[in-house]
Amino acid sequence: MERQFHGIDNAPHLKDGLRKDLRRRATKAFRSGGIELYLSLQEVGPFTIPASLLVTLAPLRHREALPLEALAQALARDGERSVSIEELNSGTAVRVRKLTPQGDDETSESSYNSLSVEYHIPVPGAMAFLLLSFSTPLEPIADAMAELFDAIAGSLTWTE
Repeated sequence: MERQFHGIDNAPHLKDGLRKDLRRRATKAFRSGGIELYLSLQEVGPFTIPASLLVTLAPLRHREALPLEALAQALARDGERSVSIEELNSGTAVRVRKLTPQGDDETSESSYNSLSVEYHIPVPGAMAFLLLSFSTPLEPIADAMAELFDAIAGSLTWTE
């Protein structure tokens, strides 16, 4: 927060509001199983590239393993998303890519789509999935951001 608002003294209400919103979102993510949250502070010229990664541990509610094909089919029922099964360094995973309309309200002229890319990765030796949830509001560079998200997910490996 301090880094993003460095040198801006006339916006304490914005800084406070952003801090409260970030804490609210982090608390909600933690209550839903979130174990790590990463925020991009990468800058290109005067612009910050907004992106996030939420890592969630999702235990299965059943005693038997969930086949990835069944998970992919269930996630694909919503026709608004692209679902595939991918091979990563960490093993086979289900990848979900979706553009979600954003905006202040239905009459807003400043509507845009945010990109989300999720990876559902089975945790070896556990009845759980590791869910990597990436997002960015930068639709104009969605494909490049998706490539970045894919590279990060592809770098995950398990150690003993």
